[in-house]
Amino acid sequence: MNPRLPYLREKTAKLTASPGVYIMRKKDSSIIYIGKAKNLHNRVSSYFRENPDHTPKVAAMVSNVYDYDFIVTDSEFEALLLECSLIKQHKPKYNILLKDDKGYHYIRISDEEFPRITNEKNTKQSGTYLGPYTSGFITKEAVNEANRVFMLPTCKRKFPQEFGKGRPCLNYHIKQCMGVCRGRISAADYRNAVDQAVEFIKSGSAESVERMQTEMERAAEELDFEKAAMLRDRITAVKKASEKQKIINSGVESADVVGIAEFYDGLYISVLMYREDRLFDKAVFELPIPDKDEDILGQFMLQFYYKKPDIPRNIIVDHIPADSELLVEMLEEQAQRKVKLHVPQKGRQLELLRLAKNNSAEYAAIKNSRTGKEVIALEQLGQSLGLAKPPRYIEAYDISNLSSESMVAGMVVFEDGRPLKKAYKRFTVKEQELQNDYGSMREVLKRRLMHIVTGEGDEYFTRTPDLILLDGGKGHVNAVAPLLWELGLDIPLFGMVKDDKHRTRAIATGGREIQINSLKAVFDLVTRIQDEVHRFSVSFMHSRHKKKTYSSELLTVRGIGEKKAAKLFMKYKTIANLKKASPGELAAAAGVSLETAEELWKVIREM
Repeated sequence: MNPRLPYLREKTAKLTASPGVYIMRKKDSSIIYIGKAKNLHNRVSSYFRENPDHTPKVAAMVSNVYDYDFIVTDSEFEALLLECSLIKQHKPKYNILLKDDKGYHYIRISDEEFPRITNEKNTKQSGTYLGPYTSGFITKEAVNEANRVFMLPTCKRKFPQEFGKGRPCLNYHIKQCMGVCRGRISAADYRNAVDQAVEFIKSGSAESVERMQTEMERAAEELDFEKAAMLRDRITAVKKASEKQKIINSGVESADVVGIAEFYDGLYISVLMYREDRLFDKAVFELPIPDKDEDILGQFMLQFYYKKPDIPRNIIVDHIPADSELLVEMLEEQAQRKVKLHVPQKGRQLELLRLAKNNSAEYAAIKNSRTGKEVIALEQLGQSLGLAKPPRYIEAYDISNLSSESMVAGMVVFEDGRPLKKAYKRFTVKEQELQNDYGSMREVLKRRLMHIVTGEGDEYFTRTPDLILLDGGKGHVNAVAPLLWELGLDIPLFGMVKDDKHRTRAIATGGREIQINSLKAVFDLVTRIQDEVHRFSVSFMHSRHKKKTYSSELLTVRGIGEKKAAKLFMKYKTIANLKKASPGELAAAAGVSLETAEELWKVIREM
């Protein structure tokens, strides 16, 4: 507990109710948190009241507060702008801070007589630069496309010094270079092509085509058919590039698409930036998992867009963030025009939102050595089931039996969306004399969960799962749910429901079913889990049944009872191993005479 709380409460009691910014400081005066408030008195008081219900992050921050400052503003909007400015300036420990692990990228037009267009990571060389861009992939693609469409050279030759000093390379012969090395293209014509390529990068295809169309018509009128043909081919190439882009980006002239993916200890946010109906840039950020009451989207957007020079007309998000009115006011003041926050429900913009989310998921996957599909599946599964976070460690159970014989259960474990086979467990049902799937499931789960309660067992038996799935419907869930309550365990419990053809259909709660058919990644994951636990339990049941069948044959030998038959199977495991044993080895293993062992050996040979 913070010993300064009495002082802080007394100071806050006199605090103004005006809007403003508060600045929390440690004993050494360093800033650890900056926040804004519509009412400073009410907001700051909430940190220092008695018996608070703070989240762990807020509690940790409050425990380190020695004193605080505040700045009164005329409006909540002014407080918002001041908060953004101070956070960028001081980067306090307990504020959400944007950090990407990439430097900036640029497109360079060299200042040579025959300029080259290249992508660069800095601006150290002389020339004209476009950018900065946050995505190296986007800049590389833009440069490659421009050089290809306008047939600009990408070789290492120096012009005009190396005119005619060698044969044209392959790019010339496959019509991806105009062949400057031949020395037949003037510097003015070449510069014109470079200017058109730069215009293409800056503004897309429409203006480039319009300008080249005019030039082509003028060249035709002047009977310069070679130039007209070159421009015609260039227009065709630009249109093809445009069509390719529109397949991916159609319908979005000026928009940012913000996609979020959560993966255990991190939150990943990608922003796809579309300008002039094409993907212009991309940025990806990694943030810590926020507390439940934090609106991470709102905080992210405030920092990302504060004083950003290029504000789009539309920002596509999966939900409207907190303080959206203040956020839009800030965006519109910076852009000096209308800016719209939009949550798409269908159509092309929803597809782009999914694309942005997939980008975030792929980034998370790379960081965590997983696939993007696994990241999305676990996140969507957690959201579908109403879990606080994606379930990292999942246990699944299935009961298998032949009537009332060989009643067993299998437990499989999926960690981070993949089978963790060393954690699999097998159970023999002991308390159920007759076939009773519900009773068997409850018995098996009780035996397993007691290891969590007592802390006894291996590292997997004592670990608390993030989610338990039962192969069955709501009846199985209702049979096991009271057990969790009795043991004082708070573990999400659901059933996996199959259709008449034994295929995964839905997820069951105690009273209803949750359809997952529309969520392909979730459906595929749950199907894999259900198939795997069924396979595992059935294989155990068959092996148990075979042992029982073989044991009954061993019992036909005089002097061999159930205990001695069990000893033999414990030592040799399989029939194949039993058949390899000599009568003397069988006698030693079962503890019988050599005469009995010889009779036993004859029976085993006939199995």
